[in-house]
Amino acid sequence: MPHRYIRKILEARVYDVAIETPIDEARFLSQRLNNQVLLKREDLQPVFSFKIRGAYNKLAQLTAQEKDRGVIAASAGNHAQGVALASREMGIKATIVMPVTTPEIKVRSVRAYGAEVVLHGDAFDQALAHSFELVKEHGYTFIHPYDDIDTIAGQGTIGMEILRQHTGPLDAVFIPVGGGGLAAGISAYIKYLRPEVKTIGVEFEESACLKAALEAGERIILPHVGIFADGVAVAQIGEETFRICQECIDEVITVTADEICAAIKDIFDDTRSVCEPAGALGIAGMKKYVTREKIQGQTLLAVDSGANINFDRLRYVSERTELGEKREAIIAVTIPEKPGSFKQFCELLGRRNITEFNYRFHNPEKARIFVGVQVHPDQMPIDRLVNELQQHGYPVVDLTDNEMAKLHVRHMVGGHSEAVKNEQVYRFEFPERPGALLNFLSKLGQRWNITMFHYRNHGAAYGRVAVGLDVPEEEHQHIPEYLDAIGYRYWSENDNEAYKAFLGD
Repeated sequence: MPHRYIRKILEARVYDVAIETPIDEARFLSQRLNNQVLLKREDLQPVFSFKIRGAYNKLAQLTAQEKDRGVIAASAGNHAQGVALASREMGIKATIVMPVTTPEIKVRSVRAYGAEVVLHGDAFDQALAHSFELVKEHGYTFIHPYDDIDTIAGQGTIGMEILRQHTGPLDAVFIPVGGGGLAAGISAYIKYLRPEVKTIGVEFEESACLKAALEAGERIILPHVGIFADGVAVAQIGEETFRICQECIDEVITVTADEICAAIKDIFDDTRSVCEPAGALGIAGMKKYVTREKIQGQTLLAVDSGANINFDRLRYVSERTELGEKREAIIAVTIPEKPGSFKQFCELLGRRNITEFNYRFHNPEKARIFVGVQVHPDQMPIDRLVNELQQHGYPVVDLTDNEMAKLHVRHMVGGHSEAVKNEQVYRFEFPERPGALLNFLSKLGQRWNITMFHYRNHGAAYGRVAVGLDVPEEEHQHIPEYLDAIGYRYWSENDNEAYKAFLGD
């Protein structure tokens, strides 16, 4: 199948607006990983994303009649900007349907290129469905963001540039995957000319539609899609892209939000540029691959696919970066409740940098403290710190991977109220947008009294809330039915160690 795309890639019309982006060596990351790490800088395109390639190539193939009808696209942002710019250059009217949760920087950019923006739905697939309705209503020509031969060929020019620019040894290429257009185009070209080079797709674990399809042997629709990496928030891999990826992608690696945040920092350290979460997938997957395979001395290339990130989301990225690299330990420690205990504990930590220290009086004999400590994965990993404290007689609970602790408890340590007897604690997620919190509270209703509440808007794609409800014991059986009706994802945290240590009994 790859050979069918080679001529289309070679003849793709992209350079009227796109540029041939450089390949930069990530020197600091290369030293850390003991491999040569290269970055294909698609964040340097005029729309700060690779999407301009496929969009322009597709529009260039349209008939005069199709152009006259106007074009429409559905996109979480980057394809939207590509279609908007390409349409402006060709004098075509463009309408773009974008999820309501799309970062504002992308919405403004699309409008600045002269396209009409329609905001609809919380995720890409809802925007896509609405765009099809508008096609029926107005007769627009639909420009698919990934599942189209001409779009795939446009993205494939990246693979062509990689092999032309880097003629030396190349062991693996790591490609972000959303709907699969980028992965299909690059892997088809590379596998045809350099079949020995591994082509590895990288997905956000909460939108891993390609991995799920490969495991099932067919395209499936994910029941839930995480939108932190909004550029790859797709519930189902494309039909054509899946066929190509089945043949040309060697494997798929999934990464967490924390690992993506750490990769954003890695790219910044080497390039002084800030990429978007989807743009950092390649580096995040590469790091995981190197750790798993224990390889050294290889040449590894990651595609930095875009840099369209809302500035306020950097708060969340910065907060989670150290956790993604396992450079911060979050622990609950029990120390004697007596003068000098704090000082003694800090002396044991020595010169380790303390990032957080929370405490409130709870028990006359023992104190529970919430501590953040900078660690080093190689020299002082988290488990060694925990063992050291335990050897000195301190009961320790490692909360580093505890979402309740990271998202909520660290901001609200304060103890348990004696007046609360039947508290039930749940954690919720809902798509973040103006009015989202009020909407959540309205759905939560007034059936039970709220005993605890924590919400913090830090620029993430999701609003995250921890709620305590005073529910009589005889009504506990009705809780799941009541919460299911709200329609948001939720988790029971009644047995969470962080909750019990600092907010529970």
